[in-house]
Amino acid sequence: MLLKFIVSFLAGIGAGLGTGFAGMSAAAVITPVLVTFLDIPAYQAVGIALASDVLASAVSAWTYNKNKNIDIKNGLIMMVTVLVFTFVGSYVSSLVPVTTMGNISMFMTVFLGLRFIFKPVMTTKQSMEQADPKSKAIKSVLCGMVIGFICGFVGAGGGMMMLLILTSVLGYELKTAVGTSVFIMAFTAFTGSASHFAIGGVADWWVLAFCVISTLLWAQIAAKVANKAKPATLNRITGAVLVTIGVVTICFEYLGK
Repeated sequence: MLLKFIVSFLAGIGAGLGTGFAGMSAAAVITPVLVTFLDIPAYQAVGIALASDVLASAVSAWTYNKNKNIDIKNGLIMMVTVLVFTFVGSYVSSLVPVTTMGNISMFMTVFLGLRFIFKPVMTTKQSMEQADPKSKAIKSVLCGMVIGFICGFVGAGGGMMMLLILTSVLGYELKTAVGTSVFIMAFTAFTGSASHFAIGGVADWWVLAFCVISTLLWAQIAAKVANKAKPATLNRITGAVLVTIGVVTICFEYLGK
């Protein structure tokens, strides 16, 4: 029981910081940790990770919304598109042999973190609001199609891809990008966790409880810090968190083998 608590709590720290600072899915951290150190089947570990993501993302989204750092309108458009094309990507992946694609998301996490450190996103809300609403809605649909398909095909990287596209393609300033990302992730994580539990059941209720509580706690702390931080500081923090998570998950992947 003590081992379960320690492993789950530490996994929740990484997942919570990733969610609160960068809008990442908890699955990027929790899944490899549970599989490697607690021998929980991968499918059920993903279910636990997604369940941990639901409350953590919802609380983070509430904090970002309170600070007016969420684009709910375009977030809803993207969310619907992501959900639809996640099923499309999942179906296509079942027809095509995929071996190493899942590892791409871990290396992309490191790359994205380095990008925020060395090339910070300094877009302002004023310049963001000047974008044409119709053009932004169309881009949200197209980007949602890409994110959903990749997430369904590869099986990971949804939160990371959203953050990259929201900042690079849609031109969001970092806080709004993270806020919108966690808003979307709250719904996608709920859908994913429900389907995983319905199909595979819950491997360990204690591990689930520990992961949910730890992820929720640290996500709330991270979201509060992020919303008060200056843009340059937030870029560095987000970058450092992403690089650390990417490196650690890569290590866990090889340790597991």
